[in-house]
Amino acid sequence: MTVHLFGAASSPGCANYGLKYLANAHKVEFPLAACFISRNFYVDDGITSVPETEDAIRLAREAVSLCKKGGIRLHKFVSNSKKVIESIPDSERASGISGQDLSFEDSFERALGIWWNVGNDHLCFKISLKEATVASA
Repeated sequence: MTVHLFGAASSPGCANYGLKYLANAHKVEFPLAACFISRNFYVDDGITSVPETEDAIRLAREAVSLCKKGGIRLHKFVSNSKKVIESIPDSERASGISGQDLSFEDSFERALGIWWNVGNDHLCFKISLKEATVASA
């Protein structure tokens, strides 16, 4: 085989392997990013929390640089820190996170099927119940 066939069954595993391989290959040059990519990614979502704003900025920059080594564009960044988001170019932010309005009021982002209220820094579930009728005999 000379081509990888993409599809729902094989692509997530291949993506995960590729990211972990890339992280391992560049762990000396980008130690923060390598740790983040190898431990905090699931398919194409990377989620983590760091104690300081400067740590988040450094991690984002390292992760972008590390992924660039493998020809991967890391984008759709979200943070509940205005300073962190301002350090990310507009083109690399998640849609709806613009330079004009960084208040994060009523801002929700979705990752791994869970909703994150960015302003309150809470994880949420949105549930919609459908009424069902019971047939009687």
